[in-house]
Amino acid sequence: MALAQNRLITALWGRLRTKVGVRFTRFVGVAIAALGTSVIVLSVCNGLFHMTATPAALLSTFSGALVSYVLSRWAWERKGKPDVLRETVPFWVISAMVWVILWLATKFGYHLATWLGLTGFKHVLVVDFVYVVANFGTFLLRFVIFHYVLFAEPTTAARAAATGPDTIPPGTREASSAAEAPHSAAPAATAEANGGARATSSANTPSVPPATATANGKPPVNGKTSVNGNSAKAQRTLKYPAAD
Repeated sequence: MALAQNRLITALWGRLRTKVGVRFTRFVGVAIAALGTSVIVLSVCNGLFHMTATPAALLSTFSGALVSYVLSRWAWERKGKPDVLRETVPFWVISAMVWVILWLATKFGYHLATWLGLTGFKHVLVVDFVYVVANFGTFLLRFVIFHYVLFAEPTTAARAAATGPDTIPPGTREASSAAEAPHSAAPAATAEANGGARATSSANTPSVPPATATANGKPPVNGKTSVNGNSAKAQRTLKYPAAD
């Protein structure tokens, strides 16, 4: 049992040390700070100023989103001036969607407290409880959108897939696999073997001088060119005497 627990703790610790784990851990702190700000503002609007659900939800969610925006840039190590079109505007669009969810949760909390006949501190406590539960639901949704969409880091593979293989930097192309190597090497090996065989055959075959045409169209005898047929016949007679 203890060994299984140790393995589970080791696996969780290894996950937390990855880039996603570091971002998630930081975002937990961001979410806690934003949630604390929202709950304080909501409690003041509800208990002190006796606002209705809509303005109370709007002010509390806006204050929490402002804290979340500043700290989220720190969590994803964003420095310098933010990109308005790619970062600021999408963040507040997401915050508006979250506000709708939290607004509905706040209205439900108001109606629930009224239905239970609660007033004062108990009324504020019930509304805050419903608001916190709704924030837990939006926490995971915001983290996924922030990490994989809003603050996502572009990679070389993504740029290559979008623009084509010709834009891949030198040295990043994949070499041919081991399964393809024998097929590409086989034709070269066959050609080399055939070339060697032809060279060996040419070396072993004696060279034959080309036949020289005679004046009367007859082939030469003993490599000498004859002027007429009689000379050729006389040479054959001298070299090869007839057997009587």
